[in-house]
Amino acid sequence: MKNPDLSVIILSFNTQKLLEQCLRSVFSSRLGKYSLEVIVVDNDSSDGSREYLKELRKNFVAKNIRLITIFNRKNLGFAGGNNVGVKKAKGRYLLFLNSDTKVTPDAFREIIEFMDKHPEYGACTVKTMLFSGGMDPDCHRGFPTPWASLCYFLGLEKLFPKSKLFGQYHKFYLDLNRVHEIDAGAGAFLLVRREILEAIGGWDEHYFFYGEDLDLFYRIKQGGWKTVFYPKPLVMHYKGASSGLRKESKKLGVVRADRKTRIKIAWSSVKAMEIFYHKFYRNQYPRWVTFLIISAIKIKGCWRVLKQLLS
Repeated sequence: MKNPDLSVIILSFNTQKLLEQCLRSVFSSRLGKYSLEVIVVDNDSSDGSREYLKELRKNFVAKNIRLITIFNRKNLGFAGGNNVGVKKAKGRYLLFLNSDTKVTPDAFREIIEFMDKHPEYGACTVKTMLFSGGMDPDCHRGFPTPWASLCYFLGLEKLFPKSKLFGQYHKFYLDLNRVHEIDAGAGAFLLVRREILEAIGGWDEHYFFYGEDLDLFYRIKQGGWKTVFYPKPLVMHYKGASSGLRKESKKLGVVRADRKTRIKIAWSSVKAMEIFYHKFYRNQYPRWVTFLIISAIKIKGCWRVLKQLLS
Protein backbone atom coordinates (compact mmCIF):
# COMPACT_ATOMS: atom_id res chain seq x y z
CA MET A 1 0.00 0.00 0.00
CA LYS A 2 1.22 3.52 -0.80
CA ASN A 3 1.25 6.08 1.99
CA PRO A 4 -2.32 6.24 3.36
CA ASP A 5 -4.58 9.25 3.48
CA LEU A 6 -5.22 8.79 7.18
CA SER A 7 -3.26 7.30 10.07
CA VAL A 8 -5.46 6.43 13.03
CA ILE A 9 -3.40 6.19 16.22
CA ILE A 10 -5.07 4.37 19.11
CA LEU A 11 -3.36 4.26 22.48
CA SER A 12 -4.52 1.50 24.81
CA PHE A 13 -3.79 0.57 28.40
CA ASN A 14 -5.74 -2.36 29.89
CA THR A 15 -8.78 -1.73 27.69
CA GLN A 16 -9.00 -4.96 25.70
CA LYS A 17 -12.81 -5.20 25.56
CA LEU A 18 -13.27 -1.56 24.64
CA LEU A 19 -10.39 -1.73 22.17
CA GLU A 20 -12.03 -4.66 20.39
CA GLN A 21 -15.25 -2.66 20.01
CA CYS A 22 -13.34 0.40 18.83
CA LEU A 23 -11.38 -1.55 16.22
CA ARG A 24 -14.51 -3.28 14.92
CA SER A 25 -16.01 0.13 14.22
CA VAL A 26 -12.77 1.35 12.61
CA PHE A 27 -12.45 -1.71 10.38
CA SER A 28 -16.11 -1.34 9.31
CA SER A 29 -15.44 2.12 7.89
CA ARG A 30 -16.74 2.97 4.43
CA LEU A 31 -13.62 4.66 3.07
CA GLY A 32 -14.51 5.13 -0.59
CA LYS A 33 -11.39 6.21 -2.48
CA TYR A 34 -9.34 6.75 0.68
CA SER A 35 -6.83 4.46 2.38
CA LEU A 36 -6.33 3.93 6.07
CA GLU A 37 -3.53 2.99 8.42
CA VAL A 38 -4.38 1.89 11.95
CA ILE A 39 -1.60 2.07 14.53
CA VAL A 40 -2.41 0.55 17.91
CA VAL A 41 0.07 1.42 20.67
CA ASP A 42 -0.20 -0.74 23.77
CA ASN A 43 1.11 1.03 26.88
CA ASP A 44 2.31 -2.12 28.68
CA SER A 45 -1.12 -3.64 29.34
CA SER A 46 -1.59 -6.64 31.62
CA ASP A 47 -5.19 -7.55 30.79
CA GLY A 48 -4.65 -9.72 27.70
CA SER A 49 -4.53 -6.82 25.24
CA ARG A 50 -1.08 -7.78 24.00
CA GLU A 51 -2.16 -11.35 23.19
CA TYR A 52 -5.32 -10.10 21.50
CA LEU A 53 -3.38 -7.64 19.33
CA LYS A 54 -0.76 -10.21 18.34
CA GLU A 55 -3.48 -12.63 17.24
CA LEU A 56 -5.33 -9.88 15.40
CA ARG A 57 -2.19 -8.78 13.58
CA LYS A 58 -1.38 -12.35 12.53
CA ASN A 59 -4.79 -12.87 10.91
CA PHE A 60 -5.54 -9.35 9.68
CA VAL A 61 -6.34 -8.89 5.98
CA ALA A 62 -7.96 -5.79 4.45
CA LYS A 63 -7.73 -4.25 1.00
CA ASN A 64 -7.30 -0.58 1.92
CA ILE A 65 -6.41 -0.78 5.61
CA ARG A 66 -2.96 -1.42 7.06
CA LEU A 67 -2.63 -2.50 10.71
CA ILE A 68 0.46 -1.81 12.82
CA THR A 69 0.78 -2.88 16.46
CA ILE A 70 3.37 -1.48 18.86
CA PHE A 71 4.06 -2.77 22.38
CA ASN A 72 5.69 -0.39 24.84
CA ARG A 73 7.70 -1.96 27.63
CA LYS A 74 6.33 0.53 30.15
CA ASN A 75 3.43 2.95 30.42
CA LEU A 76 4.69 6.12 28.73
CA GLY A 77 1.56 8.11 29.46
CA PHE A 78 -0.79 9.64 26.89
CA ALA A 79 1.68 12.02 25.25
CA GLY A 80 4.60 9.58 25.20
CA GLY A 81 2.50 6.71 23.91
CA ASN A 82 1.00 8.77 21.11
CA ASN A 83 4.43 10.05 20.07
CA VAL A 84 5.53 6.43 19.60
CA GLY A 85 2.62 5.97 17.19
CA VAL A 86 3.42 9.21 15.36
CA LYS A 87 6.91 7.95 14.52
CA LYS A 88 5.37 5.05 12.58
CA ALA A 89 2.58 7.01 10.91
CA LYS A 90 2.71 7.69 7.17
CA GLY A 91 -0.68 9.35 6.56
CA ARG A 92 -1.15 12.93 5.43
CA TYR A 93 -3.68 13.27 8.24
CA LEU A 94 -3.15 11.89 11.75
CA LEU A 95 -6.15 11.03 13.90
CA PHE A 96 -5.73 10.34 17.61
CA LEU A 97 -8.59 8.14 18.71
CA ASN A 98 -9.34 6.89 22.23
CA SER A 99 -9.74 3.16 22.71
CA ASP A 100 -13.06 3.78 24.51
CA THR A 101 -14.73 5.22 21.41
CA LYS A 102 -16.80 3.92 18.52
CA VAL A 103 -16.80 5.71 15.16
CA THR A 104 -19.62 5.82 12.62
CA PRO A 105 -19.07 3.97 9.31
CA ASP A 106 -18.60 7.18 7.30
CA ALA A 107 -16.63 9.15 9.91
CA PHE A 108 -13.19 8.91 8.30
CA ARG A 109 -14.32 9.47 4.72
CA GLU A 110 -16.44 12.44 5.75
CA ILE A 111 -13.76 14.15 7.82
CA ILE A 112 -11.06 13.67 5.14
CA GLU A 113 -13.36 15.14 2.49
CA PHE A 114 -14.12 18.11 4.72
CA MET A 115 -10.48 18.84 5.53
CA ASP A 116 -9.44 18.48 1.89
CA LYS A 117 -12.00 21.15 0.98
CA HIS A 118 -10.92 23.47 3.80
CA PRO A 119 -7.13 23.92 3.82
CA GLU A 120 -7.55 26.91 6.15
CA TYR A 121 -8.04 24.48 9.05
CA GLY A 122 -5.03 22.75 10.55
CA ALA A 123 -6.82 20.54 13.06
CA CYS A 124 -10.31 19.21 13.57
CA THR A 125 -12.50 17.87 16.34
CA VAL A 126 -16.04 16.57 15.88
CA LYS A 127 -19.22 16.50 17.92
CA THR A 128 -18.53 13.63 20.30
CA MET A 129 -21.52 11.92 21.88
CA LEU A 130 -21.43 10.09 25.20
CA PHE A 131 -22.78 6.57 25.57
CA SER A 132 -24.30 7.84 28.83
CA GLY A 133 -26.21 10.51 26.89
CA GLY A 134 -25.61 13.96 25.47
CA MET A 135 -22.52 15.58 23.99
CA ASP A 136 -19.09 15.29 25.57
CA PRO A 137 -18.48 18.94 26.58
CA ASP A 138 -14.72 18.55 26.23
CA CYS A 139 -14.98 18.26 22.45
CA HIS A 140 -15.79 22.00 22.34
CA ARG A 141 -13.53 24.14 24.53
CA GLY A 142 -11.88 27.48 24.94
CA PHE A 143 -8.46 27.71 26.55
CA PRO A 144 -8.33 27.59 30.38
CA THR A 145 -7.46 31.21 31.09
CA PRO A 146 -7.65 32.15 34.78
CA TRP A 147 -11.06 33.77 34.25
CA ALA A 148 -12.48 30.89 32.22
CA SER A 149 -11.20 28.36 34.76
CA LEU A 150 -12.56 30.34 37.70
CA CYS A 151 -16.04 30.53 36.17
CA TYR A 152 -15.92 26.82 35.42
CA PHE A 153 -14.80 25.71 38.89
CA LEU A 154 -17.24 28.06 40.66
CA GLY A 155 -20.12 26.65 38.60
CA LEU A 156 -20.92 29.99 36.95
CA GLU A 157 -20.62 28.44 33.48
CA LYS A 158 -23.15 25.77 34.45
CA LEU A 159 -25.55 28.41 35.74
CA PHE A 160 -25.13 30.62 32.67
CA PRO A 161 -24.08 28.25 29.84
CA LYS A 162 -24.97 30.71 27.06
CA SER A 163 -23.14 33.63 28.63
CA LYS A 164 -20.06 34.95 26.82
CA LEU A 165 -18.83 36.35 30.13
CA PHE A 166 -19.14 33.22 32.27
CA GLY A 167 -19.05 30.48 29.62
CA GLN A 168 -15.61 31.00 28.09
CA TYR A 169 -14.29 27.52 28.91
CA HIS A 170 -16.78 25.45 26.88
CA LYS A 171 -18.16 28.32 24.77
CA PHE A 172 -21.66 26.88 24.58
CA TYR A 173 -22.91 30.28 23.44
CA LEU A 174 -21.68 29.28 19.96
CA ASP A 175 -23.95 27.32 17.60
CA LEU A 176 -23.09 23.63 18.11
CA ASN A 177 -24.91 22.71 14.90
CA ARG A 178 -22.68 24.78 12.62
CA VAL A 179 -19.06 24.52 11.52
CA HIS A 180 -16.92 27.08 13.35
CA GLU A 181 -13.44 27.71 14.70
CA ILE A 182 -12.75 26.78 18.32
CA ASP A 183 -9.71 26.92 20.58
CA ALA A 184 -9.58 23.25 21.52
CA GLY A 185 -11.32 19.92 21.40
CA ALA A 186 -10.34 16.72 23.18
CA GLY A 187 -7.88 13.90 22.59
CA ALA A 188 -10.68 11.34 22.18
CA PHE A 189 -11.00 12.29 18.48
CA LEU A 190 -8.32 14.73 17.34
CA LEU A 191 -7.34 15.08 13.71
CA VAL A 192 -4.35 17.15 12.62
CA ARG A 193 -2.46 17.62 9.38
CA ARG A 194 0.85 15.77 9.44
CA GLU A 195 2.96 18.81 8.52
CA ILE A 196 1.46 20.83 11.37
CA LEU A 197 2.15 18.19 14.01
CA GLU A 198 5.72 17.95 12.75
CA ALA A 199 6.08 21.74 12.86
CA ILE A 200 5.02 22.01 16.52
CA GLY A 201 7.08 19.02 17.62
CA GLY A 202 4.38 16.48 18.49
CA TRP A 203 2.95 15.89 21.97
CA ASP A 204 4.67 17.44 24.99
CA GLU A 205 5.85 14.53 27.14
CA HIS A 206 6.13 16.65 30.27
CA TYR A 207 2.46 15.72 30.67
CA PHE A 208 1.78 12.15 31.77
CA PHE A 209 -2.00 12.17 31.91
CA TYR A 210 -4.42 15.11 31.38
CA GLY A 211 -3.69 18.45 29.75
CA GLU A 212 -1.78 17.12 26.73
CA ASP A 213 -4.59 17.84 24.29
CA LEU A 214 -5.10 21.43 25.46
CA ASP A 215 -1.34 21.96 25.18
CA LEU A 216 -1.34 20.60 21.64
CA PHE A 217 -4.26 22.77 20.54
CA TYR A 218 -2.66 25.83 22.15
CA ARG A 219 0.57 25.33 20.22
CA ILE A 220 -1.40 24.78 17.01
CA LYS A 221 -3.02 28.17 17.49
CA GLN A 222 0.30 29.77 18.47
CA GLY A 223 1.67 28.56 15.14
CA GLY A 224 -1.05 30.45 13.27
CA TRP A 225 -3.30 27.50 12.38
CA LYS A 226 -7.01 27.12 13.07
CA THR A 227 -8.90 24.30 14.77
CA VAL A 228 -12.39 23.59 13.51
CA PHE A 229 -15.41 22.08 15.24
CA TYR A 230 -17.25 19.74 12.86
CA PRO A 231 -20.81 19.52 14.19
CA LYS A 232 -21.77 16.02 13.11
CA PRO A 233 -21.84 13.19 15.71
CA LEU A 234 -19.22 10.94 14.13
CA VAL A 235 -18.02 9.26 17.33
CA MET A 236 -19.38 7.84 20.60
CA HIS A 237 -17.31 7.96 23.77
CA TYR A 238 -17.28 6.02 27.05
CA LYS A 239 -15.85 9.04 28.84
CA GLY A 240 -13.25 8.10 31.45
CA ALA A 241 -13.43 4.37 30.77
CA SER A 242 -10.06 4.06 29.05
CA SER A 243 -8.27 5.36 32.15
CA GLY A 244 -9.83 2.79 34.46
CA LEU A 245 -10.48 5.54 37.01
CA ARG A 246 -14.24 5.31 37.25
CA LYS A 247 -16.12 2.63 39.14
CA GLU A 248 -18.29 1.91 36.10
CA SER A 249 -15.19 0.88 34.13
CA LYS A 250 -15.54 -2.65 35.51
CA LYS A 251 -19.01 -2.95 33.95
CA LEU A 252 -17.42 -2.21 30.58
CA GLY A 253 -14.84 -4.97 30.93
CA VAL A 254 -12.02 -2.61 31.86
CA VAL A 255 -9.67 -3.43 34.72
CA ARG A 256 -10.11 -0.59 37.19
CA ALA A 257 -6.82 1.00 38.15
CA ASP A 258 -5.63 0.22 41.67
CA ARG A 259 -5.69 2.92 44.33
CA LYS A 260 -1.99 3.73 43.98
CA THR A 261 -2.39 4.29 40.23
CA ARG A 262 -5.56 6.35 40.69
CA ILE A 263 -3.77 8.62 43.17
CA LYS A 264 -0.81 8.98 40.79
CA ILE A 265 -3.14 9.98 37.98
CA ALA A 266 -4.98 12.43 40.25
CA TRP A 267 -1.68 14.15 41.06
CA SER A 268 -0.76 14.02 37.36
CA SER A 269 -3.89 16.04 36.59
CA VAL A 270 -2.76 18.69 39.07
CA LYS A 271 0.73 18.76 37.63
CA ALA A 272 -0.78 19.13 34.15
CA MET A 273 -2.65 22.28 35.19
CA GLU A 274 0.52 23.72 36.69
CA ILE A 275 2.60 22.89 33.61
CA PHE A 276 0.05 24.51 31.31
CA TYR A 277 -0.24 27.67 33.39
CA HIS A 278 3.52 28.17 33.81
CA LYS A 279 4.15 27.39 30.14
CA PHE A 280 1.58 29.71 28.58
CA TYR A 281 0.13 32.15 31.14
CA ARG A 282 2.64 32.88 33.89
CA ASN A 283 4.23 35.84 32.12
CA GLN A 284 0.84 37.31 31.23
CA TYR A 285 -0.33 37.89 34.81
CA PRO A 286 1.07 39.53 37.98
CA ARG A 287 2.61 37.38 40.69
CA TRP A 288 -0.38 37.60 43.03
CA VAL A 289 -2.63 36.15 40.32
CA THR A 290 -0.16 33.32 39.75
CA PHE A 291 -0.07 32.65 43.50
CA LEU A 292 -3.88 32.42 43.65
CA ILE A 293 -4.08 30.21 40.57
CA ILE A 294 -1.42 27.73 41.72
CA SER A 295 -2.98 27.63 45.21
CA ALA A 296 -6.38 26.86 43.72
CA ILE A 297 -4.87 24.13 41.55
CA LYS A 298 -3.24 22.49 44.58
CA ILE A 299 -6.49 22.62 46.56
CA LYS A 300 -8.29 21.04 43.63
CA GLY A 301 -5.59 18.36 43.51
CA CYS A 302 -5.94 17.53 47.21
CA TRP A 303 -9.67 17.10 46.70
CA ARG A 304 -9.13 14.76 43.75
CA VAL A 305 -6.66 12.64 45.72
CA LEU A 306 -9.02 12.51 48.70
CA LYS A 307 -11.82 11.25 46.46
CA GLN A 308 -9.59 8.40 45.27
CA LEU A 309 -8.56 7.55 48.82
CA LEU A 310 -12.20 7.30 49.86
CA SER A 311 -13.42 5.38 46.79
